[in-house]
Amino acid sequence: MDYIANTLNNLVHQTAFFNLTWGNYIMIVVALVFLYLAIVKGFEPLLLIPIAFGMLLVNIYPNIMAPFGEGGKDGGLLYYFYTLDEWAILPPLIFMGVGAMTDFGPLIANPKSFLLGAAAQFGIYMAYFGAIAMGFNGKAAAAISIIGGADGPTSIFLANKMGQTSLLGPIAVAAYSYMSLVPIIQPPIMKALTTKAERKIKMEQLRPVSKLEKVLFPIIVTIIVCLLLPTTAPLVGMLMLGNLFRECGVVKQLTDTASNALMYIVVILLGTSVGGVTSAEAFLNLDTIKIVILGLIAFSVATAAGTLFGKLMCHLSGRKINPLIGAAGVSAVPMSARVAQKVGAEEDPTNFLLMHAMGPNVAGVIGTAVAAGTFMAIYGIF
Repeated sequence: MDYIANTLNNLVHQTAFFNLTWGNYIMIVVALVFLYLAIVKGFEPLLLIPIAFGMLLVNIYPNIMAPFGEGGKDGGLLYYFYTLDEWAILPPLIFMGVGAMTDFGPLIANPKSFLLGAAAQFGIYMAYFGAIAMGFNGKAAAAISIIGGADGPTSIFLANKMGQTSLLGPIAVAAYSYMSLVPIIQPPIMKALTTKAERKIKMEQLRPVSKLEKVLFPIIVTIIVCLLLPTTAPLVGMLMLGNLFRECGVVKQLTDTASNALMYIVVILLGTSVGGVTSAEAFLNLDTIKIVILGLIAFSVATAAGTLFGKLMCHLSGRKINPLIGAAGVSAVPMSARVAQKVGAEEDPTNFLLMHAMGPNVAGVIGTAVAAGTFMAIYGIF
């Protein structure tokens, strides 16, 4: 009887119920909310589902993120996934996939889009000084600030480069959450800063872009940007390599792999590992609240700055530019461009802004990577 009682007692105490804290239960609820938003509401399910599930797993079974050698044991599954983040491998691979999936033609056809992409980076620098004002050190502030560009991979990349692994969970979750909530956050800001007449402006069709231009563009951008800021090479280089695969026309297999199989494998690894660093102990603290608030303010400021600069260009061009495309200057590709199209179409269903908005959207990706490289240069990180 004692044997049976001891066995049953051991089995009962092996369940997670005896090991979870109230914080773990809160994070489990947060994970379930994220899954609801992804599955039912359709908010960027490719990102939110793996993040939410990683969050769920680590708060039920913390050892799934246990480092190698801890307690003389092998590391947990998500620890090995996360190691690829720490080694700055997964974010550049995401960039390569984005490059292989994205047509840079609208940016080449309308180089003024670079200005709109640059204007939207204002949210990043505002968040940097805001984080310092809230008590974060310079490197932590730099890592937090990238949330303003709504760029998850760059946020993860810079947080690791700056040695801010303790803040990686809140930073990554905030960045990806705001990426997912682009269709909710951006439209009210865009509408508040533009008039109905401005939102109805129809832009001239973009000029055709030759194959030679499309092939030369990623090569030239890589040379110029990486010569000025060599630390951007992993991000900008991979983004442009993916786009070169797409445009050169002689490596269809590499294009397909980078934009499909490899991209989705990396999304699984990156998403679950990001969720894996959101244990209750690491996530539920005052710094997390500060980061989430800073991220929301920064993303809102970035949207407003892009829209206002678009408004300025609208008036300088004699109302030839719809200011809505300025909001697409954040790095959320192609979500922000789709939002610009949607808001414009609400005023005039015959107004097609998507391709025009893709120019600032691509410029925003490059701009966010440049911002990360600038911070690394400031702090002497190579």
